[in-house]
Amino acid sequence: MRAPVDVQLAKLFGDDRRRVLAHAGVDSATLDLLSVLRRSGPPYTLSTRELGRRSLVTAGAISQRVARAEREGLVTRQPGTGRPRTVQVALTTAGHDLVEATVDQVLLREAELIGGLTPDQRQQLTELLHLLLTDVQRRVGDDRITQVGGEE
Repeated sequence: MRAPVDVQLAKLFGDDRRRVLAHAGVDSATLDLLSVLRRSGPPYTLSTRELGRRSLVTAGAISQRVARAEREGLVTRQPGTGRPRTVQVALTTAGHDLVEATVDQVLLREAELIGGLTPDQRQQLTELLHLLLTDVQRRVGDDRITQVGGEE
């Protein structure tokens, strides 16, 4: 039995994205962490608690992601002010450069992958996906996610 077309597309897009990221030397979890910090705006610093909230992952997962990114020189960790045990994570110049270059590569590749559609077809697809997103968010009671790893 053949998988539905949406499942096939999700697999193809996911596999292709992993290849693009591997070529760029970053994994999706690290890119998500760096992207959340980048979208936070200058000074590109968030607490680990806020990183977890915005990434929709557990504190343990954030701790692992931050430790890996810190070893690679992509972020720094410093004790936060206020609450005990608060840790602030800041994007380094290397992390900023990596996220900018990688996101550009991912977006270019995804634009290539949908390049077989006409502009009208892309617009229609965008509208249908927006309708589906809105309906699924309503059904699961979660309208926070407006982009992968981000919130409005």
